[in-house]
Amino acid sequence: MRPDPLILAFDTSAAHCAAALLSGKRLVASRLEPMEKGQAERLMPLLEEVLAEAGAGWRDLAALAVGTGPGNFTGVRIAVAAARGLALGLGVPAIGVTRFDALALGLPEPVAVMEDARRGEVYLRDGDAPARMAVLEGLEVGAPHRVGSAAGDGALAPLYPLAEAIARVALGRLGSEQPRPAPFYLRGADAAPPSDPPPVILP
Repeated sequence: MRPDPLILAFDTSAAHCAAALLSGKRLVASRLEPMEKGQAERLMPLLEEVLAEAGAGWRDLAALAVGTGPGNFTGVRIAVAAARGLALGLGVPAIGVTRFDALALGLPEPVAVMEDARRGEVYLRDGDAPARMAVLEGLEVGAPHRVGSAAGDGALAPLYPLAEAIARVALGRLGSEQPRPAPFYLRGADAAPPSDPPPVILP
């Protein structure tokens, strides 16, 4: 029996597949593979490789942790759906962790988390204020510290890679009741709704 809980974390909220495995507070395996597409096909083999590297199996896991965004609309859905399905099949909790919580982990508070959302916008959580979309040009934040890909000069560096940070946040929440992971969106999907009328459902 493993003395420490084994937590497998993963994230596909950006152009990557990322995973990390914690045994208690010790990182035992991690992977980061940049990719613009193909996360849905690559995620499960990647997770199996991470487990194998640590000599562990699915049934050894105490919990799953998943990045819930904000980020790429489809990528977030891929990871969250995988976490829910795996949790159900394994009978272990799945803990959702936002990118804001992961990037801010261990940094001095209050901290503004500022992530590039493209189109001249950022995903912003300014200290304890609610997360929101913001226009980058001319943006001022109230928190004395900043972190994230859009934080600019003088920003703090995250203490951990994203997947490892997700695992560590989840470790702190293990044992407390958690809601099922759900995508954390600040912007709607880019895909336009179909122009064709919906099919008629016959009685």
